[in-house]
Amino acid sequence: MKRVRKAPVRTCVGCGRSDDKRDLVRVVRTAEGHVTVDPTGKSPGRGAYVCADQACFEAAARKRRFDSALRVRLMDDDTDRLARELAHALTASDSSRQGR
Repeated sequence: MKRVRKAPVRTCVGCGRSDDKRDLVRVVRTAEGHVTVDPTGKSPGRGAYVCADQACFEAAARKRRFDSALRVRLMDDDTDRLARELAHALTASDSSRQGR
């Protein structure tokens, strides 16, 4: 008898909604302390998940949820850079879903 594996579930740090890991975007803090968006979801380091929505990202940044989840202090320019990386990752994933 085959066992059915459960899909991994993660919680968005912006809105608190639980969803499938593949539907959320991972933000990772590497061992060197760099914080970046991880579109693959496989980079090593401490991760936090956010919905693939700019509003959830802005809510998480405004409430300083990335700071506590990643155990790091992000400055405003770091948050702006992450917002640009997230926008780039979202446009790249949208174009790949459309078969371009």
